[in-house]
Amino acid sequence: MLKLETRTGFLISHIKQIQGRVFDRLLQTCGVEEFNGPQGHILYVLWKSEGIPIVELAQKTGLAKNTLTVMLCRMEENGLICREASASDRRQSLISLTPKARALKERYDQVSQQMNSLFFKDFEEEEIKELEQYLDRIVFNLERTEQALKKGKDVHDGKNKN
Repeated sequence: MLKLETRTGFLISHIKQIQGRVFDRLLQTCGVEEFNGPQGHILYVLWKSEGIPIVELAQKTGLAKNTLTVMLCRMEENGLICREASASDRRQSLISLTPKARALKERYDQVSQQMNSLFFKDFEEEEIKELEQYLDRIVFNLERTEQALKKGKDVHDGKNKN
């Protein structure tokens, strides 16, 4: 049997992999062929706040800047995004959506709703809230650790206090 820490990490990774495959398949089923799941995540961020620099987009998507740059090039070739020079800093590119990408939002939202239904099938409302609270704590712990590491601070080993 896997240790708890190992099993949890495995499960999170496994969920992410399966979710990506299912999401891509649902996009295809809905007739969305213009982008894949990871590109959809970028579009989702831009639908919320477009005209943002690559650095901010990388932070909001959690993607490394070099990975994001490659994906943005492909999305630009497919007519989903455009880059514009910032008026305040010509060295900085701002990423915006094209009308083609804006028109895809409704279908993306449908697929996202389907995914939520699949994720939480047979869950009680209280179970969903509890799971989200646990996941929020994990995100908080990891973000706090990431910030400490960036500052060169030594971090504890992450063992449970119990």
